[in-house]
Amino acid sequence: MSAPGGRAPVSWSRSPTALVLIDAGLPSHPGRLREHLAGSDRSLADIRAVLLTHGHPDHTGLTRALQRAGADIRVHEQDAAILRDGPRSALRHAKPERSMLAYLLHRPAAITTPLHLARKGAFTAPATPGVRVFATDRRLDEVPGSPRAVALPGHTQGSTGYLFPERGLFFTGDALVTHDGLTGHTGPSLVCRGFTHDSHAALASPDRIDGLPAETVLLPGHGEPVTGAPRTATDQARRSGLR
Repeated sequence: MSAPGGRAPVSWSRSPTALVLIDAGLPSHPGRLREHLAGSDRSLADIRAVLLTHGHPDHTGLTRALQRAGADIRVHEQDAAILRDGPRSALRHAKPERSMLAYLLHRPAAITTPLHLARKGAFTAPATPGVRVFATDRRLDEVPGSPRAVALPGHTQGSTGYLFPERGLFFTGDALVTHDGLTGHTGPSLVCRGFTHDSHAALASPDRIDGLPAETVLLPGHGEPVTGAPRTATDQARRSGLR
């Protein structure tokens, strides 16, 4: 699924008996999610787990509804407080390094990103208590597909990627994207400082993607998938730096 501005609100990995959702979009996305599920005769009840790449509100909007439908919500412990305290707390728990105003002054069209988030209810979603957390890299054997959680801190403290090795898929979240809504940049890159909590950590996190098998498809939280050697994409992101 893709939303305006290259946003990818939700993705999932299929197993024979259950679905795993990677991120949970915006509060306005339940209809789109149900439509996609209905296309394969599935429903919300078939989603066994939701793996959050981080706690920003454009990735967590449906977590409470999916939790109520029976899904386990999983997130790195460093971002769990955002889920517990609600989406507005993201600016407190993962404060960006740079004001959004600097981007709006340089590129007025950037206003479409915060306006889109506000219109879609990003900051009004309910808190999600009782999420399941992990603290380190680990294989999530209890999740269909047994994905491996890979810490990619920087965008937020708890930013995490998920590798499904048997399918050759790696969900990067916002640790590596191919579209930045504030700068308008397209292509493999790091999210600008207007949405990044710790640029030093963010610049180091692509090192953890370099070792993935060459055939692994990178699925970013915003923008189009990346095929080819992951190292090619991470090198390009490093050269782009953080704006």
